[in-house]
Amino acid sequence: METRLVTMHILKVLWDLIKRSQKIAVWVLSVVSVVFTFVPESVFATIKKWSFISQYIVGLLGDNLSIENINIIFNRLLLFATVWGIFTVVKIVKLYFIKSVTIKGNDFIVEVKYGDILKEVDCRRVIAFDECFTTVVGNAPNEIKPSSICGQYLQSNPGIDIPELISSIHLTPDRRKSLYRHNIRYKSGTIVPNGNDLLLAFAPLDETGRGVFPSYKEYLDSLFYLWKELDKYYAQQDVSISILGSGITRIGDGMGSFISQQELLDMIIESYKLSPYKIKKPHTLRIICRKDNDFSLNKIEVC
Repeated sequence: METRLVTMHILKVLWDLIKRSQKIAVWVLSVVSVVFTFVPESVFATIKKWSFISQYIVGLLGDNLSIENINIIFNRLLLFATVWGIFTVVKIVKLYFIKSVTIKGNDFIVEVKYGDILKEVDCRRVIAFDECFTTVVGNAPNEIKPSSICGQYLQSNPGIDIPELISSIHLTPDRRKSLYRHNIRYKSGTIVPNGNDLLLAFAPLDETGRGVFPSYKEYLDSLFYLWKELDKYYAQQDVSISILGSGITRIGDGMGSFISQQELLDMIIESYKLSPYKIKKPHTLRIICRKDNDFSLNKIEVC
């Protein structure tokens, strides 16, 4: 089983490499062009003698090409293949062993990495709840799934009193009621501190108690409000968030549709870049991702 998983991972790395071969080609052509410009042809004529091949080609073409010219051509091709091979090996190693990606801007740092947000230390952890701060853990549609980040957090903090935490910061509920049983709801993106953890009201609930954002706009609006809240609560520390909405939350009309972890990550990063509210350097926004078949750190564009 372990051998099969390793094989699948290697195949995935190779597939990612093929999709990135255009970038490798640009680097290879740049290096080779510089070498061809500054290294005399006489050097290429003596690197390696292709005697048998040279004589065969001369026999076919006659005097159109000399043995020396054929040596130059083949040695240049050898250089090209060698440089391509080096870049390919470096890229494979990077793709296989990469554990995190850092994105830096003029006024922010974002680190995206594989891991478990509940094991993050020396930071403020954002734990996403639904808009009503539901705390009942179970497998019913309206309950927090035990395997989710929120479910694990609640199980490890059985004595948590969210109504008391809300009361302590004098947080006012949203004027609109939740679609689920007309319960009290809080604006998506609202934060309630719990010690060093930041409890987040996030996914709106539908009539059955499932998390559904009506549209991408509502999802992005929630992110923008979250960045504003973090500006108030990050307390000069790093902040760790998960890929919000990557559990069973849907986005779209009706029952909505599941969005891949990769797509959600792209939206989170871009919304953070556009927000005027950011965690000031040298502190970092950490985005903690789980390893998944539809997700790869190598697909993140680092600008």
